[in-house]
Amino acid sequence: MDLVIRKGMVVTAADAYLADVGIKDGVIASIGRGLDGGEVIEAEGKYVFPGFIDPHVHMALPVGGLVSSDDFTAGAIAAACGGTTTIIDFITPERGQSLVEAAKLRRAEADGQVAIDYSLHLTAVDASPQTLAEIADLAAQGYVSLKLYTTYPALMVDDGQMLRLLATAYQHGILPIVHTENHYIIEHLKAELLAAGKTAPHYHPHSRPPLAEAEAANRVLTLAAIVGCPLYIVHVTCCETLDVVERAQAVGQEVYAEVCTQHLLLSQDDYERPGFEGAKYVLAPPLRDKANWEPLWQALARGVIQVVSTDHCPWFFVDQKDQGKKDFTKIPNGAPGVETRPALIYSEGVGKGRLSLNRFVDVCATAPAKLFGLYPQKGAIAIGSDADLVIFDPEKEVTLSYKDLHQNVDYCPYEGFTVRGYPTMTISRGEVIFREGEFIGQVGHGRFVPRKPFFMKNKEPLL
Repeated sequence: MDLVIRKGMVVTAADAYLADVGIKDGVIASIGRGLDGGEVIEAEGKYVFPGFIDPHVHMALPVGGLVSSDDFTAGAIAAACGGTTTIIDFITPERGQSLVEAAKLRRAEADGQVAIDYSLHLTAVDASPQTLAEIADLAAQGYVSLKLYTTYPALMVDDGQMLRLLATAYQHGILPIVHTENHYIIEHLKAELLAAGKTAPHYHPHSRPPLAEAEAANRVLTLAAIVGCPLYIVHVTCCETLDVVERAQAVGQEVYAEVCTQHLLLSQDDYERPGFEGAKYVLAPPLRDKANWEPLWQALARGVIQVVSTDHCPWFFVDQKDQGKKDFTKIPNGAPGVETRPALIYSEGVGKGRLSLNRFVDVCATAPAKLFGLYPQKGAIAIGSDADLVIFDPEKEVTLSYKDLHQNVDYCPYEGFTVRGYPTMTISRGEVIFREGEFIGQVGHGRFVPRKPFFMKNKEPLL
């Protein structure tokens, strides 16, 4: 063995047991008792989790002349320091740009710059014959998920385009992942608010109400049912959308959903913070009323929602968020979270009895690995799996502050939250890259991971 993790409580999505884990050549080579050889890490009294996977991050995202503050280097380091060993970002072409060319450019931004492994979702902004052909070609290269938007003028597709894109995804083993908000409702409400002089961050959630999210989710699910394509709905925030998802699942539609940390732990009340502080919480879809928290937690525990992600997209409060001081619609949408997700979901989920220990591993590691074609290479502790592991102290208490975190941003949405349970070591393909608060890995260690096609349960359209 090159490395042995000794006497830890190994926890997967299905089991928990005391064992040693032996690592050789970057993969898990043995699981048992009394393993010897190489460097030994004592993990008695701690959990050994599979490396966490965040399937929804936006590093170095350009929006309106600004670029999100974490590039691939800083963002990957922050992820590693929170116990995340794989991220999935996005290829987002401009209108008229070749998707293949956009993929090459995005790979060039990330390759050699990441400290952990990564993959990329495709994004389609049209359904031209060229785009459909390129989606098929890229799927064969391991790009097997496709982001689609129902809002944002530069990104959104109409229903006809959506149908063609969903049909193409179905044909090529691609999982569509959809941002569901009704663009026209949002534009109508924004115009009314601004005309009435309502320009503060407080009005952001009023411009993007739950019904706008639920309507778009229902519409896209209907289109997916027509072509028989499975669907993954990103960042479900509210009971209205949750009801839509549950109804579709009840009639046998293959639909998956994710919830973000912020929609489980932060609320619309944060927009009421004094001065311009509410801008820190401007993201889309927005934070909702606290009444949505427990239904979302319960849906996560029951399996209606399969994944917790972050939609990590940080912007500096000074010089980026403050460009919207006179108009909330000009505040760049997004917030940091890639480093804090595992500790927050463990502390607020497992620690407060909302999630079992195994379910925590599932929603933060195993389910994203399975849905996005990474399992069992990632998201598992099994012979032959990549040695992506997190040693986690369930008793360690940390009060979160942006000053102590590694995200490249001047605030933390969870400033002052005290979590119980925190990673003490992160291992990526057999290399220790984070230990006791310090990143000790190497930029460039991470590599691009092509993924396996999505396995579709339903082979025929429902209708």
